[in-house]
Amino acid sequence: MAKNLVIVESPTKARTIAKLLGASYQVKASLGHVRDLPKSRLGVKIDEDFTPQYLVPKNKKALVKELTKVSQEANAIYLATDPDREGEAISWHLIQAAKLEQKPTLRVVFHEFTPEAISEAFRQPRALDMHLVNAQQARRILDRLVGYKISPLLWQKVRRGLSAGRVQSVALRIIVDRERQIQSFIPVEYWTIEAELAKLSVKGESTFRAALVSLWDEKSKIEISNQPEAQRLASLLESANYEVAKLQKKDARRQPQPPFTTSTLQQEAWRQLRFTAKRTMATAQQLYEGLHIGPEGEMGLITYMRSDSTHVAASALAETRDYIGLKYGLDFLPSSPRRYTRKTKGAQEAHEAIRPTSVKREPALIKPFLSPDQFRLYDLIWRRMVASQMAAAVLTTATIDIKAHNPTAEQSYLLRASRSQFKFLGFVTVYKEAADEEKAKEKEKPLPELNLGEPLRLIGLSPEQHFTQPPPRYTEASLIKALEENGIGRPSTYAPTLSTLQERGYVEKTRGHFQPKELGIIVCDLLSEHFPDIVDIGFTAQMEEELDEIARGEREWVPMLRGFYQPFSQMVEGAAQHMPKLVVADEPTEEICEKCGRPMVIKRGRYGRFIACTGYPECKNTKPFTLSLGVSCPECGGQLVEKRTKTKRIFYGCSRYPSCTFSTWQRPLSQPCPQCGGLMTLYRKNSGRCQKCGYSGPIEEETAERQKA
Repeated sequence: MAKNLVIVESPTKARTIAKLLGASYQVKASLGHVRDLPKSRLGVKIDEDFTPQYLVPKNKKALVKELTKVSQEANAIYLATDPDREGEAISWHLIQAAKLEQKPTLRVVFHEFTPEAISEAFRQPRALDMHLVNAQQARRILDRLVGYKISPLLWQKVRRGLSAGRVQSVALRIIVDRERQIQSFIPVEYWTIEAELAKLSVKGESTFRAALVSLWDEKSKIEISNQPEAQRLASLLESANYEVAKLQKKDARRQPQPPFTTSTLQQEAWRQLRFTAKRTMATAQQLYEGLHIGPEGEMGLITYMRSDSTHVAASALAETRDYIGLKYGLDFLPSSPRRYTRKTKGAQEAHEAIRPTSVKREPALIKPFLSPDQFRLYDLIWRRMVASQMAAAVLTTATIDIKAHNPTAEQSYLLRASRSQFKFLGFVTVYKEAADEEKAKEKEKPLPELNLGEPLRLIGLSPEQHFTQPPPRYTEASLIKALEENGIGRPSTYAPTLSTLQERGYVEKTRGHFQPKELGIIVCDLLSEHFPDIVDIGFTAQMEEELDEIARGEREWVPMLRGFYQPFSQMVEGAAQHMPKLVVADEPTEEICEKCGRPMVIKRGRYGRFIACTGYPECKNTKPFTLSLGVSCPECGGQLVEKRTKTKRIFYGCSRYPSCTFSTWQRPLSQPCPQCGGLMTLYRKNSGRCQKCGYSGPIEEETAERQKA
């Protein structure tokens, strides 16, 4: 008996949706795109309206043949690829490659793998949206033109294996520009003075601190630029009389953040979990496509993880509000649902925000069925969604203005003490957003109860020297935020962009912050000189806007490409003639060639970094590149090094392989086990586990910092 054929991208999706749809449907996975531009050549007929020359890769030919055969036996074909431009393009390529148009072919779109969402999607199928397809084609061709025209120049003029891309090049420039700001920054000295005060009437009462703000009659802040000036003011304050001049208490409401978009999820996962964008998206994909969660079986746990929208379906809002009322009480529930709008430049596609498919699936309830990464990310998404619909937090800020009068100099000064504390926790009960740059703060003592005009006793003064600080280097979170705010790329491109910058050797991470390497600075400068538009933030953002207009049907894609290519091709010709050849020094190592005794250096080839003898071509000795961790192998005493599998997954093994075969997926720590002295490996954020006795506990602060780097 003929069945309806459903095609999705991945086998995991296929398993999940097959169980939800039932026996009358046959579900197949396309394993992503079934057609693409050729790898060995440009694959775009520029003189024929930028016609792309799509090919079915060798590893997909058997699959396409199978899909063609199965489709001929089906009643109808449903294309259930991802609900975005890329998913729309995959469906279009499937129709073209497998000749699916011979049967009724319908597009179904859903944002979560739940019975309700899938049933609704199959009740309301639609035709393919060629505006979305053309927007994806335009982006693919645009990126191919940039990459395949500029990258060969970098190979010729700098080093083999380099690449340039539209989003990648702008991201590199942002990092390099920030580094130059840091290097050119000149610190400026300044001083602050704090007075430690206490009530005059009560001995032994706890003290509090107040900061010098200004002269009493002036609103402008006192600027203290050097030590003599700080000492002069401290001397005047030493002889002053202190009294309470003003008391003020003010309540402020802090509103919750909206549920996650792709960008904010990547940012917050870095801040709170130290997940890279790549790790975040890989884990989110697993949560979206479906996992086995006990009696419920295979179920998608979150909505689609590539979204610019903060919109939430009415049914999800109602469920979340019911949950909050029952779990936390009506005081934590606003009078009406919160609805958020996006202000980010270029926000597209009316998806939902990233949220749990049901808030009733509390993280603790499904934790036994999730991996550590899956649980931590799901917990973050769940808490953000619940908090977004909770009541505002209320903070009470108490401020005391203190008048310090020096009778000898007949000069008065304003000092101020301020403390904030929660009057009502509201959404903070569930979720608190992290900052890009966390700074350690001393826990301030609460302010004593004081009366207006009450005299105070000076305990001591604390003049302190400071220097202005340069802007910080970008982290994964702050760089993604900068790209989004400037309309550069799309959230789905951020993870591969950041990975490519590191893989090409353009940047490295230093304590979790991106720092450009010499090669990255050279490439950035060459691109800035010869391809100014490609690394220009405004120009790149404008290209994104034009792609959005194509997706909305407001612009034709071929004229858009033509308008880009004419000036771009002239820049390519100019660069080919005028870009000077630069020699980038190889990275030195401490290794000596065992064959000829010459130093060995780190080189880059088409498959990544490797170690080679400087005596080439006389000596052709090479070794695989490995990153030493400074940790001894627990089996033979050799050095543990970072390695990669053929699929580029990181693992850790002994440098004496194959004579020693010790390996582990968990990152080894320099801190030994406090119980048995065995090898500790990273277990969770700031905690480790012993490979020998199973002990788990916190990591020493120095070790934790190295892991973040």
